[in-house]
Amino acid sequence: MVENLWNGQEASQQQSAVSSLRYRSNLLGSDRSVCNWGGGNTSVKSIEVDFKGQEIEVMWVKGSGSDLATMEDKHFTALKLEDVRPLMEREDMSDEEMVKYLGQCMVDSSHPRASIETLLHAFLPYKHVDHTHPDAIISICCAPNGREIADEVYGNRYVWVPYIRPGFLLSKMIAQGVKENPHAELVLMEKHGLVVWGETAEESYDKTIQIINEAQTYIDQSLSTVEPFGGAQYTTLEEEQRHTLFAKVLPIVRGAVSENEGMIATFDDSEAVLEFVNSVRAETLSQVGAACPDHLVHTKRVPLYVKWNPEEQGDEELVLALQQEIATYKEQYKAYFTEYANADDKMFSPAPRVILIPGLGMIAIGKDIGNANVSRNLYHRAISVMKGSDALGGFQSLNAEESFGIEYWPLELYKLSLAPKEAEFSRKVCFVTGGAGGIGSETCRLFASQGGHVVLADLNLEGAQKVAEEINSLYGAGRALAVKMDVTAEAEIKEAFKQASLAYGGVDVLVNNAGLATSSPFEETTLAEWNLNMNVLGTGYFLVSREAFTVMKAQQTGGSMIFIGSKNSIYAGKNASAYSAVKALEVHLARCIAAEGGDYGIRANSVLPDAVLQGSAIWGSKWKEERAAAYGIEPDQLDEHYRQRTVLKVNIFPRDIAEAIAFFASAKSAKTTGCMITVDGGVAAAFTR
Repeated sequence: MVENLWNGQEASQQQSAVSSLRYRSNLLGSDRSVCNWGGGNTSVKSIEVDFKGQEIEVMWVKGSGSDLATMEDKHFTALKLEDVRPLMEREDMSDEEMVKYLGQCMVDSSHPRASIETLLHAFLPYKHVDHTHPDAIISICCAPNGREIADEVYGNRYVWVPYIRPGFLLSKMIAQGVKENPHAELVLMEKHGLVVWGETAEESYDKTIQIINEAQTYIDQSLSTVEPFGGAQYTTLEEEQRHTLFAKVLPIVRGAVSENEGMIATFDDSEAVLEFVNSVRAETLSQVGAACPDHLVHTKRVPLYVKWNPEEQGDEELVLALQQEIATYKEQYKAYFTEYANADDKMFSPAPRVILIPGLGMIAIGKDIGNANVSRNLYHRAISVMKGSDALGGFQSLNAEESFGIEYWPLELYKLSLAPKEAEFSRKVCFVTGGAGGIGSETCRLFASQGGHVVLADLNLEGAQKVAEEINSLYGAGRALAVKMDVTAEAEIKEAFKQASLAYGGVDVLVNNAGLATSSPFEETTLAEWNLNMNVLGTGYFLVSREAFTVMKAQQTGGSMIFIGSKNSIYAGKNASAYSAVKALEVHLARCIAAEGGDYGIRANSVLPDAVLQGSAIWGSKWKEERAAAYGIEPDQLDEHYRQRTVLKVNIFPRDIAEAIAFFASAKSAKTTGCMITVDGGVAAAFTR
C-alpha cells in the first residue's frame, strides 16, 4: 500500500500557489511506485498579477524535463489560461503547433517549456490536477481485461481512455470523457497512468493515494491466489557467488555495450528482481514491451533476457552467452530502427539498457551512474506492473511501431537535450590510490568536475569517505566511491577493484599515487626501510597495475594508467637511496606496461612531481624533518628552499599535478604512452632529456 505523506503543518507553510504545488509534487514523486523518475505532471490554477499590475488567471504546470521528486518552484511554468482555453474548440493540433502556441501563452519567457501534457490540465475544470504513473494503476491499464477490472474496483467513478500518444487529442478525449460522466473521480489512461483532481491541493493528493490503494487491494487479492510470474524456474545463487560473478562479467558487459559510446554498468540483485528473473514467465513477459511509455527512452522497448541456467552452466558459459546475446540484441535493435525510422532520426546506441540473468539478477546501463540507476529503477517499476497485470489476466504493451514512435518522439527527446553537456571524463571510471591525500584528492575532484566517476582507494578510509561525500554532494549521488585498500595486500586490491566493477562496471583510468617516503644516509639505510619503500612504491604499484590491466583488458575498450613518480625517478637524491631507487623502478614499470598494453589500447605514462608540500601526508611526517636536515636548513625553510632551486622559481601544488594527470588520462594524449612529464618547476638535474 502507498503511504499518505501529507503533512498539514508543512503544507500550511507554503506561501504561494506554486510553492504549494511544489510541495504536493515532491510528495507524489518521492514514492516511485506512484510516479516514475522524470514522469508525471501536476498543475494548479491561480490568480496572479501580471507585469501591468492586472489580475490574470494562470495555470502553473510542471516544466518539461524536471522530476516531481526533486523539482523546485523554478521548474514550473505559468501559462495565461485565457489564451490556452480556446484551444478546446479546435478539432486537432500537431505537436509542433501545440509547443509553439503554448510558448506564446507563457507569463514569463524565462520559465521552462511546459509539460507535454499541459493541455490535459488546462482542459479539466478543476483547480488542482495530478497525473501520475502508479504501478497498481498501470497493472490494471496494461491488463487485457483492464476495463472489466476497473468496473469492479471503481464502478461508475472512472473514465477509461483508450491508448493514444500524449498531446492535443488525448487532452480533448480526457476532458470530454470527464464532462460526460457526472460521477467521474478519476481517469484511467490505457497502458499509461492515472489522472485525478481536487479543489484543494490536499484533496487532489489524497485522491491519488486513495485511488492507488483501491487498485492495490484488488491486485493483492488476486496475487494471494496465484504464484507470481508462474512460480520459480531457477534457483538464486548465494550472495557471495553472485557478487563475485557480477564483478567478473560487468567489465565484459560494459565493454560490449560501449561499442558506440561509453557506458556505466551497475547491478541489482534485490529480492524483487530475483523473483522475476528466476520465474517461469520472466522471459516471455520481459519481451512484451515497456510497462509505461515514459520508460522507453531509458530502458528501450525490451531488456535482454539471457538464456543461462545457473544450476547447470558455469561462469564461462555465462560470459559466452552475454557476448553472443548482446551482439544479437544490437543487430535486432538496428533492424527495429531501420524498419520504423524517419529520414531524420538518429539511432541511439543499439545496446541494451537492462540485462536480466536468471539466478543472478539485473544489470542496468546508462551514460553515467545516475542514468544507469534510472534504468534500474524504472525496470523495478516494470517488474511491479508485470507482477500485477500477470496476476489479473495478462500483460500487454505498446506495439513495436508505437514504441519506436515514443522512443524517438521529438517531445521526449527534448527532455534529453536539457541534460548538462558531457565533459572530458564523462562515461569514465577513474581509480585513484592514495585518494585521501593531497594529490589524490585533488585529482579526484578534477576528474569529477569533468564528468568522471571516481574510486578513492586509501588506507585512510575515513579521509577517503570525506572526499567522496564532498564529490557526491557537488556532482550527484554515486559519483565517488571510497574503499579501504592497502597497496601491499593483494586480497584487498582485488576486493577494491571488485567493488569498482560492481559500482560502475569497470575501470578506465588508474592513477597509481599511493606513497610514502623515508630518508637516511645509504650506510644507515636498514633492510626494513628498504623493504618498506619497495613493498609500497614498487610491489604495490605492480599489484594495483596488474589488477587494473586485467579489468581493462576484459572491457576491450582501452584504458590509461598514470604513475606518480618523482623528481627522484630521474635524479639520485641525497640520503634517499631506497626512495629514489624504487621511484626509478616505478617509471620503468610504467614503460613495461606501455609496451605490453599497446595491443589492448592500454596506455601507461608517468608524472614526476617534486616537493608538493600542500595537503601531503608524506610531508606531514618525519620526511619533512629528514629532508630539511639533508639540506642543512630548518623544516619551515623547505618551502622557500624548493622554490628557489627551480628554474621557474615557483612552488608546486596538488592541483598542478592533478592537471598533468588529467592530461595523460584524457583524449588529448590518446597517442602518447610510455612517456614522462615533469611538474617540478624545472629542476635542471632532473631534466628527462
